[in-house]
Amino acid sequence: MTAQESPATQPGPLQGSLDHGRYCAELLAETERFRAALRGADLTAIVPTCPDWTLAELARHVGGAHRWAGELVATRATEVIAWADVPGAGGPEGSTPEALDVWLAEGAERTVAALCEAGADAAVWSWATDHTAGFWARRMAHETVVHRADAALTTGAAYEVPPELAADCIDEWLQLCALPEAAARWTERADGVFGPGRTIHLHATDAPADLHAEWILDLTGDRLAHRRAHEKAAVALRGPLTELLLALFRRRSVEDAGIEVLGDRSVFDRWLEYASFE
Repeated sequence: MTAQESPATQPGPLQGSLDHGRYCAELLAETERFRAALRGADLTAIVPTCPDWTLAELARHVGGAHRWAGELVATRATEVIAWADVPGAGGPEGSTPEALDVWLAEGAERTVAALCEAGADAAVWSWATDHTAGFWARRMAHETVVHRADAALTTGAAYEVPPELAADCIDEWLQLCALPEAAARWTERADGVFGPGRTIHLHATDAPADLHAEWILDLTGDRLAHRRAHEKAAVALRGPLTELLLALFRRRSVEDAGIEVLGDRSVFDRWLEYASFE
């Protein structure tokens, strides 16, 4: 979602499983991993998972998003701020890879400083149902997780997400997809997605047992309901946690991810076609 999208009117948190300090730390760590994936790469290369962007444009998107969120938090914004009004959000003054790398690092550091100064509960505008600084700490951490995958899949860099962060990233995605605003926005795509017996089970096979990294996507109503659970479903996907994340975000196919599919594959395929904020 972008700065131009309409704010939600309903208050209420999107519950995360990590604390504010952890999200801030992960935002810094994921930005460093993102930067590492870009170093030495051809920044004019097209990003296969975001084919409208080059690597340089992907980096400018990530760094701009960081600065935009940081500006919202730092100013305790009560309404949307346009990207064009955020200092430095358009990219670095220089055009070299080194300038881009420094710009990415500085943007993440400034945003984390604003988030830490504000605290999780500070009131801040957002496009979702949670209007707090905590929402932005979580959102920017996961935004960077997913776009780091785009960079890694382009450059061939290694890609692995810490288990607690990966599981929370999946939680957040499902929470966002379950918002009434998402259902309203995606009405025209809903044919064949919802109905009796339409359920999906995601099972991470490599996650620590105490993480309970299994999810049920219940599509039997008129919009998504979800929960962490081990239950029989119309289709089950079993594989490593990071690979499940990549498949759910449409960054890697089930086949390329080496995910085992049991049951009616079409239920999951229709969900992937439906659930996209692009």
